[in-house]
Amino acid sequence: MDALFHGNTLWSLLIRFVVDLIFLFILVMLLYFRYTKKEKFLFTFFLIGVTVFFICSMLKDIRIEIGIGLGLFAIFQILRFRTRNFSVKDMAYIFTTIGISVINSVNTPSIPFIGFAIINAIIVLTAFILEEYLKYNSFCKYSIFYDNIDLLKPGNKHKLIKDLSARTGHDILKVEILNIDLKREIAHLDVFFKSPL
Repeated sequence: MDALFHGNTLWSLLIRFVVDLIFLFILVMLLYFRYTKKEKFLFTFFLIGVTVFFICSMLKDIRIEIGIGLGLFAIFQILRFRTRNFSVKDMAYIFTTIGISVINSVNTPSIPFIGFAIINAIIVLTAFILEEYLKYNSFCKYSIFYDNIDLLKPGNKHKLIKDLSARTGHDILKVEILNIDLKREIAHLDVFFKSPL
C-alpha cells in the first residue's frame, strides 16, 4: 500500500485524494455540520479542501518547496473572507480543512500510509473532543435588569439564583452584577445558564 500511496503516478495521487476526501467528509459533515447546523459553509469547506490538495500536489510535482503551499494559510489570513463574517470556530474549521489537505498532498516516502492515517485521525479526533467539551460546557449569557435588589446582598446568592431561574425559565448557574441604581432600585445583571443542546 505504501508503494502505491507514495508513487509518482496518477493512481497514487488519486489514492491520496480519496484519503483526503474521506477525512474532509468526517471533519465537515460528521463534525462541523453536526455541531453547528450551518449548511451554507459546506460547499466552501469542501471546495477549499479539494483545491488546496491539488494545488499543493502540483507544487510538489514541479519541485517548488511545500512552504509555498503553506503560504496559502497567509493568503486566507489576509483575505479573512471579507465577504462574510466568519466566526472564530468557522475560521478554525477552514484552517483545519486547509491543513488536512496540505498534509494529504505531501508525497514523502519517509512517512508510511498508516502515518498519514494516524495524523488525520488525530486532527479529526481532536476536533471531536473539543466539540463534545463545548457541547457540555458552553454557557449562554443574558444581560437583564433586575428589580429585587435585596437579593443582591452577599448572603442571598442561593435565593437570587432561584428567583432568576424562576423568572427566566432557565437554570441559572452564575450571576454577575454590572451596576446597581439605588435610586430606581434596579440592577443590571449578566446571568449565565447552560446552553440548550
